[in-house]
Amino acid sequence: MFSPDTYQNRRKALSKTIEDGIIFLPGNIPVPMNYPSNHLRFRQDSNFLYFCGLDFPNLNLVMNTGSGDSTLFGDDLSVDQIVWEGDRTSIKEMAGLAGINHFRPNKDLSKHLKKKKQSIHYLPQYRADQKKLMEQLFNGKGSSKNLIQSVIQQRSIKTEEEIIEIDQGMVVTAEMHKLAMMLTRPGAKEQTIVGQIEGFALSYGRRLAYPVIFSVRGEILHNNEYNNTLESGQLVLNDSGAESPMHYASDITRTFPVNGKFNKRQKAIYHIVNEMQFEAFNYCEPGKSYKDAHLKAASIAVEGLKSLGLMKGKVEDAVATGAHALFFPHGLGHMMGLDVHDMEGLGEDLVGYDDKKDRSDQFGLAYLRLAKELEPGFVLTVEPGLYFIPHLIDQWKADKKNNDFINYDKLDSYRDFGGIRIEDNIVITNEGYRILGPPIPKTIDEIEGLMEDNA
Repeated sequence: MFSPDTYQNRRKALSKTIEDGIIFLPGNIPVPMNYPSNHLRFRQDSNFLYFCGLDFPNLNLVMNTGSGDSTLFGDDLSVDQIVWEGDRTSIKEMAGLAGINHFRPNKDLSKHLKKKKQSIHYLPQYRADQKKLMEQLFNGKGSSKNLIQSVIQQRSIKTEEEIIEIDQGMVVTAEMHKLAMMLTRPGAKEQTIVGQIEGFALSYGRRLAYPVIFSVRGEILHNNEYNNTLESGQLVLNDSGAESPMHYASDITRTFPVNGKFNKRQKAIYHIVNEMQFEAFNYCEPGKSYKDAHLKAASIAVEGLKSLGLMKGKVEDAVATGAHALFFPHGLGHMMGLDVHDMEGLGEDLVGYDDKKDRSDQFGLAYLRLAKELEPGFVLTVEPGLYFIPHLIDQWKADKKNNDFINYDKLDSYRDFGGIRIEDNIVITNEGYRILGPPIPKTIDEIEGLMEDNA
């Protein structure tokens, strides 16, 4: 945990945005995996973590914005529970760690809230159990948009101690990615390598920020199946990241050849994606629009694919019509913090857009999660990619979609290419940006050098 002052200051800052009201933040409860006493591994709600830092189940936080008081609701373990689970920090001690004034048992929560005459504000919930709790406590009355916007504004700006925490998580993530490259070779099983990198994170007491994406089917954007045996000539895409000790996420992607050497065609596509990221970085500074960064990356994609004969026509016209999205069908990146897609449970548009930027309904651009102007303290991913998705190619070709910009006949030889994505995590600074974490092999020479040394 951070110091009690950190959490007190966060709660004070939030309280100033809600005039004389009650803010209710429920923590998460254990979730049964397949029968009541066999639980999935516990993960605390990120908003609850942000405002009090307590990584224990069955806790609830009530903040009185008028008085500035906070009350932690929770129960100490019974002797029977201690027999099975062992002892844990008492509720009184938890309150002290988080700088919370008062603590009470959970049985008093409903009565405590019902006797309050001020307006009660809470955030939208993403779990069925918490939605049910809100229904019971508030009869389904909607969450507070004012509170949602205030939490997003506050959590969007990462402090120096948060950046340090993310950097710590990145140390493990960097080693996970290097290990994946060293283990990759013809004949290896995807599942074996995934098990090794997951196990590496677990061996340091870390958990994954999201399920590993590791596959020779890199054209499947969120591919969580690991059934393939690696073959020479294929590319493998590894999108994985560990959490820090305090659950701050990391999110890194590298793409590399199974046999340790990029062939000519793979190098050509890789160079384009690398250039897309390089040019996008030039837009990563305060006051610049991340939508403009995305569109610049799209322009680089079109220019590169034209040089290979896969696209044609004017670059600006191809981007305007969304023709590039056949190859680049997702957004350039997203916010990152306590959630890998930070705060998106509060509303993706509220996190990534503002009054100056409306979300597009154009295929590809519609998946851009972050479009607004960047500010110092924003932590985000920069992850361009190029993919050859047979089903999408067939659909567009049958519909004669963007015929003026795409050479469909030349795509036939790329149907089994897969996909390439390169992803790094950055923080926006007053001067521009900084890539977070230690270096992870990214250039063709760096990747081939590491894989050759461990062949």
